[in-house]
Amino acid sequence: MTGRERTGPAEQGFTLLEMLVALTIFAIAGLALVRLQAVSARTSVDLRTRTMTQIVARNLMVERLTDPTPPSLGASDGVAENGGRQWHWNQQVSEADNDRLLVVTVRVDGGPGLSPAVLTFGRAR
Repeated sequence: MTGRERTGPAEQGFTLLEMLVALTIFAIAGLALVRLQAVSARTSVDLRTRTMTQIVARNLMVERLTDPTPPSLGASDGVAENGGRQWHWNQQVSEADNDRLLVVTVRVDGGPGLSPAVLTFGRAR
């Protein structure tokens, strides 16, 4: 005799049950990868929105710091446009311990489900 001889069913390949188990394992792994990709895409969009919210808040801060007229005391709100989108903001201006400094808090709403960007800074009167 030449070569190997088949002596029983153990050498005939995989059984149907073994193939189904292997296919199930690969399917579960594939679904996990698809879910991971979806989470990654959603996180990327959230990070972009948070970054833009911070940029808008910093732009508003620079406007308040460079304006020759100090902001009026109390609360105010408005809309700023940046990145092709409308951003709702509000600010609270109060007096500091001394009479020469104002405390300005700017809050920019990032949208539903996202925390707002909040900046607090001091400005001379």
